[in-house]
Amino acid sequence: MDLIANHISHRFGTLEVLDDVSFTVGAGEVVAIVGPSGCGKSTLLSILGGLMQPAMGMAELRGAPPADSFNPLTFVFQDFALLPWCTVESNVEFPLRHTALSVAARRALVDDALRRTGLTDFRAAYPKQLSGGMRQRVGIARALAVKPAILLMDEPLSALDSQTRELLMEDFVRLLADGAMGAIYVTHNLEEAVRLADRVVVLSRRPGRIREVITMPMTRSDRGGAEARSKLLALQADLWSLIRNEAIDAEREVQDA
Repeated sequence: MDLIANHISHRFGTLEVLDDVSFTVGAGEVVAIVGPSGCGKSTLLSILGGLMQPAMGMAELRGAPPADSFNPLTFVFQDFALLPWCTVESNVEFPLRHTALSVAARRALVDDALRRTGLTDFRAAYPKQLSGGMRQRVGIARALAVKPAILLMDEPLSALDSQTRELLMEDFVRLLADGAMGAIYVTHNLEEAVRLADRVVVLSRRPGRIREVITMPMTRSDRGGAEARSKLLALQADLWSLIRNEAIDAEREVQDA
């Protein structure tokens, strides 16, 4: 199943946020979206996920989702969005409760999602008992439980310390390795973009327009070794050169507001 951004433009009142954004996320592909603060990255993700209607253009799904998918598009949020009164297991099961699945079938999906995210031993814990990284793993497990075709991730690691972020990046690489899921990954962090994406969509300062689409020259599995570090740093530098001046202007605009 492909997700298509088809000439999407959007405004909030008189404030123009996005202008004629078009690209396609193919089945099993990971596309990162980067750009200066305020360029409309999160707005674009909300439109692609059906949470908002664009002023112009449209988001389109093309092709059939996987046969076992209960929700073709599923979000992973920056703030974890967990139910604090529910255990880890109940949080992961929550989106499955209104399906026609039997209790045993739901349990099997939850067990698989917990296993894949390293949470099996924490199934009875509550969110307040977990670290930030563990809470984000619960959010990821909940998304995996519905067997999405495409994950929509909005700054999923930005609230975490650098060590936890590194570990979760490794988790994402592993979870996306088989190509069963695609992803759109919105981030300010260029290291995350070059580590995880097959392509990087670079947006301009508001209103966000596509400045460039960069195809990564290495597979994700090739990016984890020490020998790949210099290449990844060079790719980060290339991305920063596209964004830097507009990022400075965007920051000044916020300070002067």
